[in-house]
Amino acid sequence: MNTVTGWIPGSTGVRRCGTLRAMNGIDQAATWVSAAQNIVVLSGAGLSTDSGIPDFRGPNGLWTQNPAAERASTLQHYLADPALRELAWQSRLTAPAFTARPNAGHHALVQLERRGRLAAIVTQNIDGLHQAAGHDPAKVIEVHGTVLWSRCWGCSDRRPMAQMLDRVRAGEADPACERCGGIIKSDTILFGQSLVPDVIEAAMVAAERCDLLIAVGSTLSVFPAANVVPRAKSAGARVIIVNGETTRMDRFADSVLLGSLSELLPALCDAAT
Repeated sequence: MNTVTGWIPGSTGVRRCGTLRAMNGIDQAATWVSAAQNIVVLSGAGLSTDSGIPDFRGPNGLWTQNPAAERASTLQHYLADPALRELAWQSRLTAPAFTARPNAGHHALVQLERRGRLAAIVTQNIDGLHQAAGHDPAKVIEVHGTVLWSRCWGCSDRRPMAQMLDRVRAGEADPACERCGGIIKSDTILFGQSLVPDVIEAAMVAAERCDLLIAVGSTLSVFPAANVVPRAKSAGARVIIVNGETTRMDRFADSVLLGSLSELLPALCDAAT
């Protein structure tokens, strides 16, 4: 049987346990999922790796393999360097985010929504896979935006990214805005770009109102999104962290399940009838 490392409640609070059998650890967490009426999920890049989308800083991460991609993710460089934008557009043509499909972890979370338990998904991901899996788009809070849409930096004209990619395939190396001639970028939040206040506020409000927070596939090191974990905990919610490795927020968790998300999430959600 697979093993996971878990946190279980002790008589004097939360204590660190050793190695648990996966089913035992999931059973404990599943009792909390079963009892919860207002669940919020925080998802990160680790959830999408089984869909073929690499993370950013891991050994096989996008930025590890292609340092220019990290540079293109900084707003000031992207706006100032036409050659960098041309490389970014060429990279988008083959980016796995445009062909990826939801994996078993995504589909498991959809079951929570169908059972009426899921209030919101706060996602750091920009791939749209939660919506593709079947979530109500109104429940998905995309704190870092989405790669599936483009936006003009000058006039904020917003169009499906597929339209921009068709222009690149037709020969436009760095397509300009058709309305104002401005620079087009993906509708994602780049380094150096301000987050959307209303989106962050919605994420924090959801965290404060939930009775259970499940953090999935996130290192919980990128703020302010990671703040939903202590925010939920301080408001009285239980916290379950499901990840491939330990995180900076494990101290806030009532349960930490480590392993394959495509295996752990279905087991967790299926057990919560």
